[in-house]
Amino acid sequence: MTLTEILPTLRSSLPAHLDPGVWPRTARWGDGGDLCVGGASLAALAAEHGTPSYVVDKADVRGRCRAYADAFGPGDVAYTGKALLSVDVARWVAAEGLGLYAGSAGEVRVAALAGFDMGKVVLYGSAKTPEDLDAAYAAGVGTVVVESLGEITRLAATAPHGQRVLLRVLAEPEPAGGGDRRFGLRVAGGEAAAAVARIAAQPGLRLAGFDCSLGHQLNRFSLYEREIGRLCEFAAAMRRAHGVEPERLNLGGGHAVAYRPAELDLALEAFATRMRAVLHLEAGRHGVPAPRLTVSPGRAVVARAGVTVYRVLAVTRTQRGDRLVAVDGGMSDCPATALCGSRHSAVLIGRTGLAGTGPAVGVGRHNDADDVVVPDAQLPADVHPGDLLAVAGTGAYHHARATNFHLVARPALLAAADGRARVLIRRESLDDLLARDLGR
Repeated sequence: MTLTEILPTLRSSLPAHLDPGVWPRTARWGDGGDLCVGGASLAALAAEHGTPSYVVDKADVRGRCRAYADAFGPGDVAYTGKALLSVDVARWVAAEGLGLYAGSAGEVRVAALAGFDMGKVVLYGSAKTPEDLDAAYAAGVGTVVVESLGEITRLAATAPHGQRVLLRVLAEPEPAGGGDRRFGLRVAGGEAAAAVARIAAQPGLRLAGFDCSLGHQLNRFSLYEREIGRLCEFAAAMRRAHGVEPERLNLGGGHAVAYRPAELDLALEAFATRMRAVLHLEAGRHGVPAPRLTVSPGRAVVARAGVTVYRVLAVTRTQRGDRLVAVDGGMSDCPATALCGSRHSAVLIGRTGLAGTGPAVGVGRHNDADDVVVPDAQLPADVHPGDLLAVAGTGAYHHARATNFHLVARPALLAAADGRARVLIRRESLDDLLARDLGR
């Protein structure tokens, strides 16, 4: 029996439990209901830098990079930058020995500014622009992912001689895990085989291996196991037809992350051990040398490292009695709730609640039905305007997808470590937004 069960009145004065699978690794309650990340007070950060503010736990990001490097080997892991990228984030990733999957000229440039070994950078994307390719060539990006037949002709005409390419192969007959798999070359129907033949016929291109993407928020090993089997079967056919042998097989990312205490993430170490075993088994069964197994996680590296701090602006009730807690952000800075169905956890910070907790819907400032930050929060009954809320699990696809909806400036991105915070990307101002409006 817990103390709160013996003395129920304590429930109104004890802070909420911080599930270690949901909140950053360094998240700790401080005095007076303050929440600390990286040893830094979130209430103090809100006072100094304003709200909303994104806070990312540097130790958490680097720790998850190390966990992937330990499980697969640092040379066999590349972080997918679309989840969250800044020059400093890229430096953290590079310092742990990981590579980088970059999806644009901008991401390539960030990698270069961070001092990344550009040979460990992979350019991918279903519709690469000339600017993307030019930036990759100029920076010396090591590998380019081919995702359509027409792209092979473009690369053959523009890429430096000897350019390494990975072929994105769609071996699964149907999308797995609800993933969006519009682009890539399908094994069924012979499209992937035709792409291998084209690449093999180009002396300036070097086929380094196969790449795949199975979906999002996956924690079942079986989807990856089936993909490995089909890709090994495909590799054997390509070896017979064209004499090619893939050096690498990239399983992509899509690894599940827990946003709520009841949710499951991917068991990383067990996953790595199992995938290596399956690869060697399937390669042997099909009579091909086992390629190096690589992965390219994004969300799984940074999601749990992120916390967004908001200030409450209003508390109201709907006609049916639902409590709405409106904050000074919303779908412009927390797009994952509307776009991906993410269900975040939220807590009151900066003071201790004086009443028991109850259900609440955390909503934003944008006067839109989809403007929901936390659809089913449990917050103290005395939450009021001026209070601070911390929302967990916002490291991935929040800063990266933030917009200027309603001409609202995007928040700052702060890194917390060693008891202090540093601004990685400054808060936008209205002057920043209006500087682009030439009608002024």
